[in-house]
Amino acid sequence: MKKTLIALALLSAPALADEGMWMPQQLPDIAKQLKAAGLKLNPKELTQLTEFPMGAIVSLGGCSASFVSPQGLVATNHHCVYNSIAYNSTPENDLLANGFLAKALSDEVAAAPGSRIYVTKAVDNVTDKIIDKATAKLTGQARINAIEANQKALVAACEADEGHRCTVASYYGGLEFYLIKQLEIKDVRLVHAPAEGVGKFGGDTDNWMWPRHTGDYSFYRAYVSPEGKSAEYSEDNVPYQPEFHIKLAKKPLQEGDFVMALGYPGRTNRHRLPSEVLDTFEWSYPNTVSRFKETLDIIAEQTADNKDAELKYASRVAGLNNYMKNRQGMLDSYAESDLLERKQAEHTALKEWVNSNKKNRAAYAADLEAIEALLKKAQDEGRKSYTLDVATPRLLGMAKALYRLSNEQTKPNAERKAGFQERDLPRYRAFVAGLDRSFDVSVEKALDKHFLARYVALPKTERDAQFDAAMGITDNMSTNDLHALIDSWYASTLFTDGKARAALLEQSPEQFAQSSDPFIKAAVAMWDYDREQEAEAEEHAGKVQQAYANYMKAKIAFMKAQGKAVYPDANNTLRVTYGNVTGRDHGTHDGTAWTAFTTLRGIADKATGEGEFNAPQAQLDKIKAKDYGDYYVKSLDSVPVNYLATLDITGGNSGSAVLNDKAELVGLAFDGTLDSIISDWDFNLDNTRSIQVDSRFMLWQMEKVDGADELLRELGVK
Repeated sequence: MKKTLIALALLSAPALADEGMWMPQQLPDIAKQLKAAGLKLNPKELTQLTEFPMGAIVSLGGCSASFVSPQGLVATNHHCVYNSIAYNSTPENDLLANGFLAKALSDEVAAAPGSRIYVTKAVDNVTDKIIDKATAKLTGQARINAIEANQKALVAACEADEGHRCTVASYYGGLEFYLIKQLEIKDVRLVHAPAEGVGKFGGDTDNWMWPRHTGDYSFYRAYVSPEGKSAEYSEDNVPYQPEFHIKLAKKPLQEGDFVMALGYPGRTNRHRLPSEVLDTFEWSYPNTVSRFKETLDIIAEQTADNKDAELKYASRVAGLNNYMKNRQGMLDSYAESDLLERKQAEHTALKEWVNSNKKNRAAYAADLEAIEALLKKAQDEGRKSYTLDVATPRLLGMAKALYRLSNEQTKPNAERKAGFQERDLPRYRAFVAGLDRSFDVSVEKALDKHFLARYVALPKTERDAQFDAAMGITDNMSTNDLHALIDSWYASTLFTDGKARAALLEQSPEQFAQSSDPFIKAAVAMWDYDREQEAEAEEHAGKVQQAYANYMKAKIAFMKAQGKAVYPDANNTLRVTYGNVTGRDHGTHDGTAWTAFTTLRGIADKATGEGEFNAPQAQLDKIKAKDYGDYYVKSLDSVPVNYLATLDITGGNSGSAVLNDKAELVGLAFDGTLDSIISDWDFNLDNTRSIQVDSRFMLWQMEKVDGADELLRELGVK
């Protein structure tokens, strides 16, 4: 694998302790820091993505996970499989509330449609193939089109190896690109999930908080064809046999011990410009919090007396609550910080460095100036379209996507827009099929009536004439008329019928054009306008890509000149972060110290028997009896439940295997603390703490409460 210019910079640049979501190939360059923190392995062993332990780390396409047995058993967070639990739940058999345990392989149930397990097989630097000599000379939409064409060609060649999913990931604002090849396991089954009173104990009240007592763990299993190939669900399929799996730790975890999290962090923003910080924290996040709260209130009202609808929206509600609290926590931290001022000072220093000599000016000055204007334009456009973006009915978005898919299918596969090729069809099928268990007419109508009323109230000059015409919205429309219009959409749509939805995947553009469905008619009517808008957006995106990549190149050179290491912002690719198990000498609100571990006592203290703190009675009985088994820790006089560490994680790291100094499993990362989640933008070692579920609590719960004896044997415990 080629060394990147970032890796070369690291050779002379010391890293900050515990900070950084490092690409595996960068780890040898921070070997001294890793060893000082306590790693016993040679850091070079962590760079081999198809060897141990990296070969055991997998992605769920939004969460992280790991193989923990030779039979394809996968450990991840409860909230990462929440949608699959909800999908298999009914009012008569509420798996969310009661939990699920397959006593045998034959009892395992299919995960939610579209569930995937991705096993990394290769990662290669392809920057010179994405930004080749011809592409480097282009700008605007032509540049974006060339980049996409190069990406599609690489992906197509990679996916010629059947059963694999390949992606081209962008690093450092489009400065570098890597081709990632993963085995795509399509037959995913739910094996075990504790009761909601364990897996989600504390609910939204305890979310992002400490002390924590949540058993946020569950298990999937990966299945393949009898020949060992990726295959859709079939009773003939067999458990996948990974080349490597993570074993449970033999040495008890203690405060101060080295730990590392291996996973797929989603997005961080530590290299953003000051203008992006300002726009995000003073406009975007406040609006997001407000919108999510309104959405949650409407869903709660509409599902209050409808258990089936409540189950359908359970996963969405959990996600909205999580993000809303996350964003509000960031806003609170931002208000008490000097983040913007520091970003402005850093950017001023960068510009001064760029203008300090003729060579730097020639290389970077024009793009530093250009990126500011380009970002300002995008921010202005985003604010202008925000109300309509929020108000656009969910089914209109679905209709547009399916009509686009139909149009793209008239072209040769290589010429289709990325996201609408043959490789993408399974995702559309899963999405269409999964709507039955994630959609309720009464909820969607209520959401549309609320947000469209706000849009309709805008002055005509601030509304979108094309949208209005397509959806039948008129000037000075009364609330009653708007509600009647929305009711008519849902009374005549075919999207509420599963077979009719599935049939859309096979229809031609001409058949779409003949549809009487109101959402499809609108999608067809807006087709030309949407393509014009897309072309304008791509023209702008091409300019941004070029300028932002050069901005990052300047920043990297500037930081290298100061002797600072540079790791890329998270982008849903495999990363390693390391730290130590440790509490904090101050808490969020009252200034009290936080201990490193919580115990079973905290569960009993918090349990109320209802709502978010409804711990299972069987669990409480075991705690009361002090039936700790082999998981007792003398210094805690109990069994550890959760623990804090200085791991640098973010969304997407959920379910990450947390390993000790010998790469043995000691827990799963599942959360951070409310006052430190701003680390997505601004890492602060003093505050930043990740929260993990201790593997000893997982095993205690499985043995003493849930009776998961066969599973424990598979894990090597019994």
